[in-house]
Order: sequence, then structure tokens, then C-alpha cells
Amino acid sequence: MNGAKREDASLPLDPGYGRAFDAIHADPNQMLVVAERDGRVIGTLQLSFLPGLSHRGAWRGQIEAVRIAADRRGDGLGAAMIGWAVAQCRARGCFIAQLTSNNDRVAAHRFYERLGWQKSHAGFKLYLTEDH
Repeated sequence: MNGAKREDASLPLDPGYGRAFDAIHADPNQMLVVAERDGRVIGTLQLSFLPGLSHRGAWRGQIEAVRIAADRRGDGLGAAMIGWAVAQCRARGCFIAQLTSNNDRVAAHRFYERLGWQKSHAGFKLYLTEDH
């Protein structure tokens, strides 16, 4: 399901958003990042630091929910935000930075490939509720 149909920004917000924000805010291995210009949010991403046993106990940086305002795409903001996130992963000693993107987001895939990212794995999901 694409993001436009998956989310609901109508007020009042679904309480699930508040619970998720509180959990992310309380976890030192999670960051919610907002790019703002003149009081307007123009970009967002979530950055998670994941411990693992693979690669001798290496940490991974997981970049999720990258969103750039439609009128700001193509001006370098997305590249700057991804570059910032990668720098945070390096600063935390991560072995790898990774992200996922829906198969139908071809333009986003080209964007990540221009930044040097490589397609490396096929992803799978198992929805556990009807409300996906």
C-alpha cells in the first residue's frame, strides 16, 4: 500500500501516532529527523540503529520513511538528508547503512542508486493485522 493511503493526517490524530512517537523518542537507538525551512516541514526521515550478531556483532543504520515535500524534490534536500543520516551511522560505528523502498517507487530507486546505494536483497513482509 502506498504512503498516501497508508497514513491518516486528519485531526484528531489517531492515538497510535502519539504512542509510536513516545516510544521512538524514549529509545536512544531511534531518531526522527525533520528538515524545516521558514517554519515549514519540507523533509522527514527515521533513522534506527540496530544491533546484530552478523558481521561479528556489527551495528546497522536503518533509514526509513524518507519524505521530501513535492515542491522541494530535485533541489538536493533528499541527498543532503541521506548524506546526513549516513554520517550519523558512521559516527555511531555502524558497519552498514540500509534502507528499503517499495518496488513500484522506480524514481526513488534511481535516486538512491545515483547516491551510490546498491540493490542487494529482496524483501518480504507478512502483515499481522487486517489494518495494513
